Amino acid sequence: MEDLGQSALSAGANISLWSLFIQAHLIVKIVMIGLILASVWCWAIMIDKTILYRRAKGQMDRFEQIFWSGQSLEELYRTLSQRNNTGSAALFVTAMREWKRTYEGGARSIGGLQMRLDKVMDVAIAQQTERWEQRLLILATVGSAGPFIGLFGTVWGIMTSFQAIAAAQTTNLAVVAPGIAEALLATALGLLAAIPAVIAYNKFSSQLGRLTTRLEGFADEFSAILSRQMDERA
Repeated sequence: MEDLGQSALSAGANISLWSLFIQAHLIVKIVMIGLILASVWCWAIMIDKTILYRRAKGQMDRFEQIFWSGQSLEELYRTLSQRNNTGSAALFVTAMREWKRTYEGGARSIGGLQMRLDKVMDVAIAQQTERWEQRLLILATVGSAGPFIGLFGTVWGIMTSFQAIAAAQTTNLAVVAPGIAEALLATALGLLAAIPAVIAYNKFSSQLGRLTTRLEGFADEFSAILSRQMDERA
């Protein structure tokens, strides 16, 4: 019994994360490597989206401050028309471009202008939202599939452990522990990839919703301003 306990203790002392990975079955190794790469990819997306949404909010704050300061719409359009705009600024430039195309083109009737303005702003909002939303699906996919992929590695590892037990014809801890530990490591990696991905996806989805709502609110306000100017010119 003493020898068995010492053997088990020695086996437990040799169980490190690296040794578990090296000793794992090829399928389990592939699962682990895939989950580690997925986790790194998710963290890269999280950093990118954090910077992107923070920058988008800052740009919208600065533009709307200028817009509501009373500056001439024509002057603001000339300033922004040559830039690569995002958010509310892109919405403004798109609507003003349609506005100027109608009036400078010598259109005899402006009856459909309001509808065209609403349409181009809706398209601009959809394009901007799609740009902000890119790669969020990856976070959702890793968050939902990661634990199941890890569980697959665990099941495969346990099957391998049972085969080792049958071959050794013994159930002592020294034989069972490494295989079970390898199997559980796959599940741990799956959770390590999935939990941050789920949290980040929910957070970024909420931020995206607020940015989109803000764009829609600006579009409604700007449409009302342009509508009043059309009535004055009519």
